[in-house]
Amino acid sequence: MAATPQKPAAAQKPATATPRRKASRHRGEGQWAAGHFTPLNGNEQFKKDDDGLNVRTRIETIYSKRGFDSIDPNDLRGRMRWWGLYTQRKPGIDGGKTAVLEPEELDDEYFMLRVRIDGGALTTQQLRVVGEISQEFARGTADITDRQNVQYHWIRIEDVPEIWNRLEAVGLSTVTACGDTPRVMIGSPVAGIAEDEIIDGTPALEEMKRRVLGNKAYSNLPRKFKTAISGSPVLDVVHEINDVAFVGVRHPEHGPGFDLWVGGGLSTNPKLGVRLGAWVPLADVPDVYEGVLSIFRDYGYRRLRNRARLKFLVADWGAEKFRQVLEDEYLKRRLTDGPAPAEPVSRWRDHIGVHRQKDGRFYVGFAPRVGRVDGTTLTKIADVAEAHGSGRVRTTVEQKMIVLDVEESQVESLVESLEALDLSARPSPFRRGTMACTGIEFCKLAIVETKARGASLIDELERRMPEFAEPITINLNGCPNACARIQVADIGLKGQLVLNDEGEQVEGYQVHLGGALGLEAGFGRKVRGLKVTADELPDYVERVLKRFEAEREDGERFASWVTRASEEALQ
Repeated sequence: MAATPQKPAAAQKPATATPRRKASRHRGEGQWAAGHFTPLNGNEQFKKDDDGLNVRTRIETIYSKRGFDSIDPNDLRGRMRWWGLYTQRKPGIDGGKTAVLEPEELDDEYFMLRVRIDGGALTTQQLRVVGEISQEFARGTADITDRQNVQYHWIRIEDVPEIWNRLEAVGLSTVTACGDTPRVMIGSPVAGIAEDEIIDGTPALEEMKRRVLGNKAYSNLPRKFKTAISGSPVLDVVHEINDVAFVGVRHPEHGPGFDLWVGGGLSTNPKLGVRLGAWVPLADVPDVYEGVLSIFRDYGYRRLRNRARLKFLVADWGAEKFRQVLEDEYLKRRLTDGPAPAEPVSRWRDHIGVHRQKDGRFYVGFAPRVGRVDGTTLTKIADVAEAHGSGRVRTTVEQKMIVLDVEESQVESLVESLEALDLSARPSPFRRGTMACTGIEFCKLAIVETKARGASLIDELERRMPEFAEPITINLNGCPNACARIQVADIGLKGQLVLNDEGEQVEGYQVHLGGALGLEAGFGRKVRGLKVTADELPDYVERVLKRFEAEREDGERFASWVTRASEEALQ
């Protein structure tokens, strides 16, 4: 249905320009559907020169045998991402040099390797292998991301083929975990088991994976493409900030299905996804998904990298035109109009705690600290789950984990065993609601540290405010790119260098307040001049939360209070 578009004959070879005509007049936004196939930047050129999927052969046959120095630069900082590999930050480079140094000066000779975990679904056998790889090849690192993946660090190129062999032997992969590709497909971590589920999206997710993963029809997109699907009434996949999302709804005539959203994304130009007003039955989700993905491939902007996400096309076209193109050019049929999602049934969307499954057993969600675990802990989680009768675990989009299929008689023992690993199924609001990106420890884009600072912030707030019980989200990001979703957190912290009281440049954060997802979705408020140093962070968060407690109306959420609070109250 959505094969790679055939280039019109006239587009196979660009017409020769007349001497007085500038070539830039005809390049537009680099949209393939407009016949613009000539690469307009270095990224588009290296993708045209060789498909990113092809780099695996070179990794296996050349680079892993000859070492880091043998890697072609376009593979190193480009195509290797198609297999989940990024060079990590060289140790000892401070945040002030992040935007100053050349890539080769920032590159360490080690890699981050991202394991895609679609829908967050893992068997305990798979989790054990993930943990063992961490211990053997990644110096114990294994962070849970806010897109349900696991990320290793300290990976040597020499070890990558063996890591792939071990992952693929248990059904896992790193294919298109990065790059200008369909990234991991996030899904409800309790799909198919939750007692209150509207519809199970698992069959659609599996078919979507089958159609696109490793498929060269979709391996050269303008930029990354993020996907979400969930039939949970708690709206648990942050659907508003994905390129395409399928949200469980009940149609008054046709029953359970999915509401279609497109064009969400954050980074430095955040946009919330928009509803197309279309109801999609489960069986049609893969076709609609391929249609949206193909629109992005064919009509997406390829001239400027900072405008190459689907959200910019959706903003320019509008929902009505996008739906029309999807129906007329790709699906060849009309979609059924449908309802919007109902109000979320919970202010928390992470499934933490003990919950009954539809089969009478229970699932137990628990919270690591800001997604930071290690290989030893992951293998122990697999052991604990199996010891309590479970063979399945899940990761969540809040950097949390869940053990499924627990008999009622085993629940309390499981909770105690997790607590012994410092993995709480009954966490404080601060531990439950705080997330952090990778930060300057490993990320070449980062300006400040995040993981350790997030963990210490949790400890400080638990000590200072032990009685605080309101849902609160605190998201720390090491740079402006919003991997940790700072714009949609109650308290979003964007890393930057700031001046302390002595006039010294130190690590700190620009503060965003009152962001939210759900039916009241919106971006956080930036208070004029509000920046805090890293050392001042616990004092600031404590101060603003105590003002919230003092001024809030009955049942008022933090985000709602922020919209009416004075700037003085937010300082």
